[in-house]
Amino acid sequence: MTIPPAISIRDIRKTYAGAKGQPGKEALKGVSFDVPEGEIFGLLGPNGAGKSTLINILAGLVNKTGGSAEIWGFDIDEQRRNASRSIGIVPQEIVFDPFFTPFEVLENQGGFYGITKALRRSEELLEAVRLSDKRDAYARTLSGGMKRRLMVAKAMVHSPPILVLDEPTAGVDVELRKQLWDLVTQLNDDGVTIVLTTHYLEEAEELCDQIAIINHGELIAKKPTRELIEMAREKIVRVTVDRDLAGPIMEPGFSKAELIDPRVLEITYDRDQASAGQVLLKIQEHGYTIEDVTTREPDLEDVFVQLTSAA
Repeated sequence: MTIPPAISIRDIRKTYAGAKGQPGKEALKGVSFDVPEGEIFGLLGPNGAGKSTLINILAGLVNKTGGSAEIWGFDIDEQRRNASRSIGIVPQEIVFDPFFTPFEVLENQGGFYGITKALRRSEELLEAVRLSDKRDAYARTLSGGMKRRLMVAKAMVHSPPILVLDEPTAGVDVELRKQLWDLVTQLNDDGVTIVLTTHYLEEAEELCDQIAIINHGELIAKKPTRELIEMAREKIVRVTVDRDLAGPIMEPGFSKAELIDPRVLEITYDRDQASAGQVLLKIQEHGYTIEDVTTREPDLEDVFVQLTSAA
């Protein structure tokens, strides 16, 4: 039996109205993909690619121009209430009243969803995001990391099966990023489907089961993370030779050659046109003896740059 997707997006289009006499801005140009249930799904793209527009359409904050979408099987137009109850959104901005305590923030949010006091999970959520000791402090006194964790708890008050995090670690320190990812991983282990946008590509590479990349309002890739990384054509080899180099060595199949040190040369080559052995042979043909070699496998950043620069 096939498990239906957590989110299904079909030919979503959005054109923002232009100024008087000016054409509108086409933010999404017919985007279609599914988010499988139970996964951590990455939604990546450069600034202005259309990611936030798509998330805001799912959240009910932006009206689409065309297409359709289902959240947990509920059509966002015909079954808006059920669709909204099936998704929690953690926006980039910190959004809550700074004069409420964390407990009050969660209680009020539960009230907005019509959850009776007896069924609210405020204490449980505060414990889950490690804010129980700040239960009665004013939210404005929380550190940046605590505020981010409170935003996650706020998005989970109605127990949605899907959680969307829009750039949750933008501008935060390394320790906070780790805390947030530990929390996200735990939520996913508990069965919550996670949709993540981030500019930290190493995070997406480590966390995400699948990744979709949007550029200029179009879907340009959607694959399991490992398959996506394997799309990278370029590899890098760093070579130390026996004497100072006269300059970078460029040969057919080399994308770039750069002197890192008088005796260290870094070659970027297209693996469809050359191999590491051929790169080393070319260097030796220039009269150098190779003393040390290190290589670097492509990563998600390499693929991202390759795809978005070509689109």
